[in-house]
Amino acid sequence: MHYIKGKVPRQAHVAIPEGLYEEEHGRQGFFGRVVQLYHQNPPMRWKRIEGPLRPRGFYTHKLSPTDLTDPRGEPVTILGNRDVLISVSRRSVAMPYCFRNGDGDEIRFIHRGRGVLHTDFGPLRYTEGDYIAIPKGTTYRVIPETRDNFTLIIQSRGEVGFPNRGGVGEYAPFDYGLLETPDPEPMAEEGREWELRIRRRGQDTAIFYDFYPFDVVGWKGTLAVFKLNVKDIRPLTSEGVHLPPSAHGTFQAPGFVVCTIVPQPLPSDPQATKLPWDHRNIDYDEVFFLHSGEFTPGPRMGPAPLGFVNMNPQGLHHGPPPEAHRHVQTLKDVRLNHVRINVDTEEPLTITPEAEAVEFKEFAGVWSTE
Repeated sequence: MHYIKGKVPRQAHVAIPEGLYEEEHGRQGFFGRVVQLYHQNPPMRWKRIEGPLRPRGFYTHKLSPTDLTDPRGEPVTILGNRDVLISVSRRSVAMPYCFRNGDGDEIRFIHRGRGVLHTDFGPLRYTEGDYIAIPKGTTYRVIPETRDNFTLIIQSRGEVGFPNRGGVGEYAPFDYGLLETPDPEPMAEEGREWELRIRRRGQDTAIFYDFYPFDVVGWKGTLAVFKLNVKDIRPLTSEGVHLPPSAHGTFQAPGFVVCTIVPQPLPSDPQATKLPWDHRNIDYDEVFFLHSGEFTPGPRMGPAPLGFVNMNPQGLHHGPPPEAHRHVQTLKDVRLNHVRINVDTEEPLTITPEAEAVEFKEFAGVWSTE
């Protein structure tokens, strides 16, 4: 059934009646049943919030994981649930050990820095903007070539794959032929004992060799390490209507999806809503990470620094401030100029003490009238 009641536009997100504010209430992200509500007052213009549900913001560039100063150190986890862990690594020197994650697949996004990843499949060079997908159980070693490094790590309980593209086809938002895998190259690091650190159920076991473990001379099959750079992602766009984040899906795994929002033209139709409409997070926590460009969350906060993480919890609505909508609607040929990584999770996320230590505590107030 499709219901229509009261004062509404003919087309959702287009030609919103003067003086009304559109909000979307949907299920299963943007894939389930949905209704648009037309308010007389902007839903994002709250006076204050009391209680646990509130938008959260974190200055992750202020984090100091132990791998920043200790070669044997670790990344720091900032958010997590039973399906996904989101962590930050700032490793400044090569791992003195090899690592095998037996707890899940990893998606490593290179926010800053470059280097080479030694893997069972061979060496893979990486640079800023690369996604690197590492299947569960793969042995690898990170060898940075720069000192100032920042990697966002998304660990999945289940296997990482790609969203169903439906009628879009094989070549958008990126051609699968762009995925780059390593060539086998047996490597030798003589004159020392090598530790292989294996993690299972959060506990590490170390085994030792008198040879470098990366000695594979060939491989074949349907499982591999691969990389993809955000510069190779070609966004789906529309002149007549704003497309939701689900149109920009990059990876999916049980319990979460990863979307990549890259620079793109916004709808050119003067009646179309150019920015994301206000919407309620009912079935997903929504996290985004600012990689490049400029993003200003609300009228009481200036541009967010690169690496800023924003989390909007399930049950709470969110969207751009009304002033931003009004301003952008007056512009012609307007473009989105930032790159952000969205991670949307079915289960609510837990915030770690390390993340709370770098939280912008006043973030919920950037839309406030007080």
